[in-house]
Amino acid sequence: MTSEAEIIESRVICRQPGRYIGWPTIAKAGDGELFVVFSGDRDAHVDPFGKTCFMRSSDHGATWSDVVVINDTPLDDRDAGICVAPDGALVVSWFTSHYDDYLAMQQYCEGEEQRWREALARVGADDVARWTHADGGAARGRSLGFWTRRSPDGGATWEDPVPSVCCTPHGPIALADGRLLFVGTANFAREEGGAFLGAAESRDNGRSWELIGRISALPGPAEGGAEGYAYLCEPHALELAHGRILGMARFEERGVPADRRRPSLLWQFESEDGGRTWTEPRCTDILGKPPHLTRLSDGRILLTYGYRHEPYGQRACLSSDGGETWDYGNEIVLRDDAPNGDLGYPASVECDDGTILTVYYQKETLKEKTVLMTTRWRV
Repeated sequence: MTSEAEIIESRVICRQPGRYIGWPTIAKAGDGELFVVFSGDRDAHVDPFGKTCFMRSSDHGATWSDVVVINDTPLDDRDAGICVAPDGALVVSWFTSHYDDYLAMQQYCEGEEQRWREALARVGADDVARWTHADGGAARGRSLGFWTRRSPDGGATWEDPVPSVCCTPHGPIALADGRLLFVGTANFAREEGGAFLGAAESRDNGRSWELIGRISALPGPAEGGAEGYAYLCEPHALELAHGRILGMARFEERGVPADRRRPSLLWQFESEDGGRTWTEPRCTDILGKPPHLTRLSDGRILLTYGYRHEPYGQRACLSSDGGETWDYGNEIVLRDDAPNGDLGYPASVECDDGTILTVYYQKETLKEKTVLMTTRWRV
């Protein structure tokens, strides 16, 4: 079955004037209501100001509510994911990030140096201890915390955050057996050779998490430099059948000159026992990052990903055999008009009318900051 797509509409759903928006995820409740989370009210891709923002739509994405801030810790709140738990609660995931001052100040925006210094000065040692908990696997000079929190009433109120054991942009997924499964980066010790992706489960609808499986995150040495290393990150997972899980992850190399890095092809892995053991990751032919997986009503698997090469934009491809093969020869181009490569993290749901709604971030013009967009399309 070849992949053909009709692009119906692409539009901006959230703009925060003068502010940077990034890394969205979308989820759909049983009654068809849609929810989007993202990191917003930012100066830039890396800064001390990020907040987890939440929007909802009761008309299949035609209109959206005002933005509600649901996480605003003293640190940078990044990469929000969302899913609907088996008990109907919304479960939002994100990670907190704090750079040592000397590293953070290398990122400040022109004209904002004093504001950044003041923001960093407000972060005390108690704040860092409270909101970060990653072990020595965190990047040098950077402290991280992995978190989830629940809303039992569709986003009206939110329970206290609870620590997770891994993080990934698009968050956990609900399984047919009533568990939540969270496949994400669990250890950042890449240079030391200790990094791995973790599979964590929650048997209480997101109130607590336990690590149950490990996936290799170090697919061999970097090929373009003796001091470099290759790693997998930002995975996403999908349940194919009861107990069988498909996972994909982003590939990167560090310490390698840009002209000698391998392409950022997606890597794939599977579990046959509900996330406890996993196959060794293998490289696909799909160029993009990071992945988001969803099952369509006709049984096909939809994979969406950002395309950070000219022409910049958002892309997708389909599998008709549970991820055994991908129709990458008929790759679907959702957008190819972004002005640069600061974009992506597309996530998709199938709406009740059979259309697909994909949410992502990118710029409209090179001089403006990023906005949140959706593309509505049909296979």
